[in-house]
Amino acid sequence: MNSKIKLHGFNNLTKSLGFCIYDVCYAKTELQRKEYIEYIDEQYNADRLTDILTEVCDIIGANILNIARQDYEPQGASVTILVSEEEIKSPDEVDQTETPGPVPDVPEVIAAHLDKSHICVHTYPEIHPHDGICTFRADIEVSTCGVISPLKALNYLIHALESDIVTLDYRVRGFTRDTDGRKHYIDHNINSIQNFIGDDILELYEMIDVNVYQENMFHTKMMIKDNDLNNYLFGITKADLEKDEEDEIRLKLRKEMQEIFYGRNMPD
Repeated sequence: MNSKIKLHGFNNLTKSLGFCIYDVCYAKTELQRKEYIEYIDEQYNADRLTDILTEVCDIIGANILNIARQDYEPQGASVTILVSEEEIKSPDEVDQTETPGPVPDVPEVIAAHLDKSHICVHTYPEIHPHDGICTFRADIEVSTCGVISPLKALNYLIHALESDIVTLDYRVRGFTRDTDGRKHYIDHNINSIQNFIGDDILELYEMIDVNVYQENMFHTKMMIKDNDLNNYLFGITKADLEKDEEDEIRLKLRKEMQEIFYGRNMPD
């Protein structure tokens, strides 16, 4: 179905984009690990998440009706925003092409509920019990009805959250009818989530797809290629490490990232 087909009433399709983002680092001492949790928890508190998701609503063309947000003890935050689809004169005015959406000048994050749909985010900072590995996860879902698409917020969110690993799921559910009564189970062209990701991001990550085209379900996993150890150390730099210690930390970080990327524990 393309945008020129005349629908019988409201576009009843539900388009849902869900993804987990992960930030991984190494903190050598117990104090540094405690400081990392405090830092990342403040970095992605409810206020900042609200700012980011508010921008998401603007990008996809949704009106905010209400915002609910909460910071948790000892750590973590959630944001939910109730929104409605903006008034659109014609579906032809909405860009539904397989092109990447905008990227931010300043990182931001948000969670929202839409009219008949929702946008939400939850954060999960945590540390390994004895290995020095610290992991931050943000779980985000953008679900829309009508002609607006959550895919337009992809690039913004990936940039805003500066992620080491990203797992993306996109699915279109339900059906909508045209004026002849014929059902349409999708209203835009897509063969991979990667079609909606900018070239600058594609160059930074290793990616794999697992797609079920006949069910309008699309899955993409991304792992950063960056190998600069200083980007993964908290409270110290490479200059503070002996060569053997540096090699050991690299192995720990790589193992953590591969386990998250492949979704299974790996032998030591």
